[in-house]
Amino acid sequence: MEIKPLRYLVSIAETASFTKAAHQLGVAQPAVSMAIKKLEQELGLTLIHRADRNVSLTDEGNKLYQHAKKIVQAADEAILEMSELNGLTQGEVRVGIPSMLGSYYFPPILMAFRNRYPSIALKVIEGGTWQLQKMLEKGELDLSVIVAETLPTSLQAEHLLEEEMRVVVAEDHPFSQLNKVSPAAFFNEELVMFKEGFFHRRIVDKLAEKAGIKPNIGFETNLIPLIKSITKQGFGISTMLSMVIEDDDQLITRSFDPPIWLDLNIAWRKDGYLSKANQAFLEFVCLQGKSVS
Repeated sequence: MEIKPLRYLVSIAETASFTKAAHQLGVAQPAVSMAIKKLEQELGLTLIHRADRNVSLTDEGNKLYQHAKKIVQAADEAILEMSELNGLTQGEVRVGIPSMLGSYYFPPILMAFRNRYPSIALKVIEGGTWQLQKMLEKGELDLSVIVAETLPTSLQAEHLLEEEMRVVVAEDHPFSQLNKVSPAAFFNEELVMFKEGFFHRRIVDKLAEKAGIKPNIGFETNLIPLIKSITKQGFGISTMLSMVIEDDDQLITRSFDPPIWLDLNIAWRKDGYLSKANQAFLEFVCLQGKSVS
């Protein structure tokens, strides 16, 4: 079995189209169709449903797709590793960064890295930590910042920084007169929250579950400026990392009682090949984290 038709199968599965797969792979569409047909003949199985222009995998095709993803990924990593033995570099880092860190912690680090390594391209994917962790496990990212709660056995991580999650309220909110805010008091207020899948939402949901309380979420948005604006105008309260609140935000932050500290790590796959570009980025980011700690 050759690897080329497996690569075609992976692309067809992920684009649900022979035409899009061909465009993605940079080959002619008939070449993709012929390669898949030959693979089906070789295996004696139908791998793809082609009825009514809807392209989808059969059960047999889906099982082969699961293996093909791993084979193609391993082959690409082997090619990269062999290339780097000849002194060549990938020159690209695919890193996942949660929204708060992407907006407030990482920009100067990313700029400093690019200044030191101008030939390395940075592809930054912003999203929720759960989504980013899944992308990392699938090999869609090389590195990702995650909250170290329960690290999967498939991942390895390096400590980056520890940051406090704080209650955020308007300047005239009664909580501004308190030193700390209990979970019960926090959940008695209308909340402005990130959507599910983001680490700060996951922490709040777990806190509510532990307290046996259903949160009263009035607003859901992943836009940090909008969360700040709604909170500043007194339409709810929120919780954010302390680094996110700036002097001119006209917002007050208070610790939870007891305080909530997040252990933020940068992770990569144990069985994946970490290119020289990714190694350089990992070392650089960890060094910056130590200088902040």
